[in-house]
Amino acid sequence: MRAALPLLAALALAACAPDISGRGALPDDPLLPPGAAEGAAIVDPMIVGDRLLAAGEPELALDTYIRAGIDGTAPESEVALAMAVANIRLGRLNQAEDQLRKLTAAEPRNARALNNLGVVLLETGRHGEAFGVLKTAFALQPSPEIRGNLRVAASKMQTVRYDDGNNDAFTLTRRDDGVYALNSPDG
Repeated sequence: MRAALPLLAALALAACAPDISGRGALPDDPLLPPGAAEGAAIVDPMIVGDRLLAAGEPELALDTYIRAGIDGTAPESEVALAMAVANIRLGRLNQAEDQLRKLTAAEPRNARALNNLGVVLLETGRHGEAFGVLKTAFALQPSPEIRGNLRVAASKMQTVRYDDGNNDAFTLTRRDDGVYALNSPDG
């Protein structure tokens, strides 16, 4: 019984001590597990996403941008543009194009969004449309990056050629009743 008395006293004293979770969370408290930062210690998720994108982690960057959009910590247009860039890096050009088209419909004077839309259009082979979009972007913000993309679009438009070697494979003839017929050389 005497051996149990010190044990009971220790338990009683422990029950009277303030609970760890009830204490104020101090940054240097070694007894608390690390948790989410609060207040001024929170790092902007857009900065985190940009750093992840620069580090070659577009999937993680996209997740971070989505979280920033849900939290409402960044303007919607910035989040949409950043998500489109991450999708471009991931090779999801159709998703990026959809996001950029929605963004440019809402903000037609957003040169960065127009530039990225032009790049997506170049990558998908729509050189004429890309040239027009990049021309608008360059008019809004004459930067070296947009100028370079505009030059690429112009050169791709000039190099597109149609094969003239097989033009008379089919013939178009008019019948007596005013109906046109497309005839193959085989008969």
